[in-house]
Amino acid sequence: MDLGIKGKIAAVSGASRGLGKAIALGLAKEGVNVAICARNKEILEATAEEIKKITNTEILPIVADVSIAKQAKEFIHQTINHFGTIHILVTNAGGPPSAYFLETTVEMWEKTFHLTLMSALNMAWAAIPYMQKERWGRIIAMASISVKQPIERLILSNSLRAAIVGWTKTLADEVAKYNILVNSVCPGYTLTERVKQLAKTQALEKGKTTEEIIKLWEKQIPLGRLAKPEEIANLVVFLASEKASYLTGTVIQVDGGYYRGLL
Repeated sequence: MDLGIKGKIAAVSGASRGLGKAIALGLAKEGVNVAICARNKEILEATAEEIKKITNTEILPIVADVSIAKQAKEFIHQTINHFGTIHILVTNAGGPPSAYFLETTVEMWEKTFHLTLMSALNMAWAAIPYMQKERWGRIIAMASISVKQPIERLILSNSLRAAIVGWTKTLADEVAKYNILVNSVCPGYTLTERVKQLAKTQALEKGKTTEEIIKLWEKQIPLGRLAKPEEIANLVVFLASEKASYLTGTVIQVDGGYYRGLL
């Protein structure tokens, strides 16, 4: 299927590994030129080279910590300076630490606020004017299944990712007249380093092995397994495409049936 985005320009944050990497690869396979960012230069550049070899598409690695406003905006500005414009923005950032509420501090909340919410806003502020000029744009915010069904010991993530959903649904109304579509994607348990670390933390708390914790999670999922990163990426690529031209303001979970709610 031709998704109609060959030659478009995308920026994907937090893309040196995990979901971000899978999303960048998925877009590049469709012929999209992709700028990727992360904090670790060595891993980031290795990822860029890997995706280039697989897809023969231009990948621009930019070292940036998107939790810092200036760097988040600079990531988008460098993307535009290099490629001339931007059509697709995927806001993705690493998850905050796991903790119960009484274990959290003001500093932890402030750090999560900047990492999870303000990173997305700062990138969007820089990108939207160019999408308006193009009269074509896609903003896809990576959230979490926790916005529909809170996850134990993830109060920081549960709270601030819910703010992402409120932002995207409101923004979708504001920019629709420019043919800019805004959606949130909510992954369930996915086999990434982040999820493995969460499993390890729970295992230590509960006197179990990491493998036992993962098996407990799998029992709660009707499909009986954790997602592969590329399975999340497939939805993101679709939402970035011409085939999703009437989808905006949506909050879509990709969770193997984990969420049982009706809405």
